[in-house]
Amino acid sequence: MTVMAAGQYALRTAATVASDMGDGPPEAPAQLAIDPVFTVSIVDDQPVTRTGMEIVVSLDPRLAVVASMADIDDLAASAVDSDVVLLALPAHRCTPALELIATAAAVGRPVITSTWDQPPTLLSAMRAGARGCITRHSPHGAVADALRVVAQGGTYLCAQLVDQLHSELRRPHHGDVTGLAPREIETLQWIAQGFTQAQIASRMGLSQATVNTYAKRIRGKLNVGNKAELTRVALALGYLDDDPCRDAA
Repeated sequence: MTVMAAGQYALRTAATVASDMGDGPPEAPAQLAIDPVFTVSIVDDQPVTRTGMEIVVSLDPRLAVVASMADIDDLAASAVDSDVVLLALPAHRCTPALELIATAAAVGRPVITSTWDQPPTLLSAMRAGARGCITRHSPHGAVADALRVVAQGGTYLCAQLVDQLHSELRRPHHGDVTGLAPREIETLQWIAQGFTQAQIASRMGLSQATVNTYAKRIRGKLNVGNKAELTRVALALGYLDDDPCRDAA
């Protein structure tokens, strides 16, 4: 597979004006217009769908596939530079989906494709670093649109997911029941998924001391004493919207 560095440019087609065969100087050729080519890494554990996505991406002259792998950890280890990471969430996984998204976000801007009929929610995916969300039934044009929008720093949500996002936004805040502040809820979600305080601090843009303070407040408000109890409470309260197989990881 050809590797193209991020930020390369490709020439769009432009007609060259033929010289005037009569008297007088020839006409100047039309100025060529250039569009940026955005680089895309594809991660999908299903070979057939991964190959199909490679074809879909390659049909757009403004997109270039620079890596195609089955595992996000392999992509992270490869040090491939890409503008966007198109990550298909596996249907059966033992690594938490939010952890997969966070890993993708460390490599490039993630566009996540999933059925979205099982956790994570759209909101939690975005909080974990997703910049775009599409479905496995999205048309080819929506896939290309999502990749271009996200590559340029935007956020994309396909039309099929708009109602679902609105539904999530209308749900009551958990903090009304538990007394946890929004940042404490976010901290609890990361703790329950097995992240260390250093990792949580990095993801939330906080100091470890602040994360430690949040953890103490959470234990006090929920009346729990250790991480295992925190995880059970988080599941019971619906804060943890990821696969239960995390316990086997």
